[in-house]
Amino acid sequence: MREDSEPSLLRAAVIIPFLVTGTIWGSTWFVITGQIGDVPAVWSVFYRFLLATPAMFLLAVIMRNQLKMGARAHILALSVGAAQFSANFLFVYYAELYLTSGIVAVMFAMMMVPNAIFGRVFLGDKLTPTFMAGSAVAMAGVALLLWQETRTATLGDNVLIGILLAVGGILAAAIANVVQANEVGRKIAMVTLLAWAMLYGNALNLVIALIFAGLPPVPDSPLYWGGIFYLALVGSIITFPLHYNLVRQIGAGRTAYNGIVTVGVAMMLSTLFEGYRWTPMAALGMALAVLGMVLALRARRTKAVKVAESAALRHEAELP
Repeated sequence: MREDSEPSLLRAAVIIPFLVTGTIWGSTWFVITGQIGDVPAVWSVFYRFLLATPAMFLLAVIMRNQLKMGARAHILALSVGAAQFSANFLFVYYAELYLTSGIVAVMFAMMMVPNAIFGRVFLGDKLTPTFMAGSAVAMAGVALLLWQETRTATLGDNVLIGILLAVGGILAAAIANVVQANEVGRKIAMVTLLAWAMLYGNALNLVIALIFAGLPPVPDSPLYWGGIFYLALVGSIITFPLHYNLVRQIGAGRTAYNGIVTVGVAMMLSTLFEGYRWTPMAALGMALAVLGMVLALRARRTKAVKVAESAALRHEAELP
């Protein structure tokens, strides 16, 4: 089906899940801030997926997906799990010790760029000039936001560390996206692959936590555990079928626009609760970032852009 013949975004059956998923994912970036600090971030990541993993397997059963996979599929799930549900999330959680959650969200909205680059390098795909131009505009906007962050440094003076950690998370997620887009990955039901990947990734999180953070703490704060349940169930499992159905109804390209809603909500929460201070430079950076994302998403989709978008969408339900 051609994209211009897809159902309108204005129908209630489309706009409601579109806004719900974008809003929930936008809020998860802020909720993470309550999971770090008092508890080692690696243990918070482990607790999150300790709850989310069985829920994802249950979702696969409800959707009547086959849970059994071959050896090559399990190797793929292990690779995706290590990159996506271990490295990516660890980088994200630790990055938010140094950057406001909204800034990290804006940086992750640019994940389509390394997705497309890796698709070009490893899959031999081509990129359109419009996509590259839009990406350049968006990256310029992100650069202005990051420069503003270094000037204000509301969470401390180690902004560069936060930027490097966030970039590490983006690259880890992009690697997972390209890996899962291979021939083996395309033959596996999405929820089944994610369930096994979560299991393997969280097993790695457990090993890392025991080695570097010691025995697991048991926080007694209801707010902390409420955040864990929200991130694991609302931020992942509840939104996932809504998002997947949107891709089927309106296509991956249009569904990708809910990333703009995600960024807007994340920045609003950072402004309200993390003391993010808007300046003319920050406002210009945000405007350029959104404009660039729109231009990139509206570009004529070559195979590479389709891989970049569909891969990002496939994992977006688990970010952050």
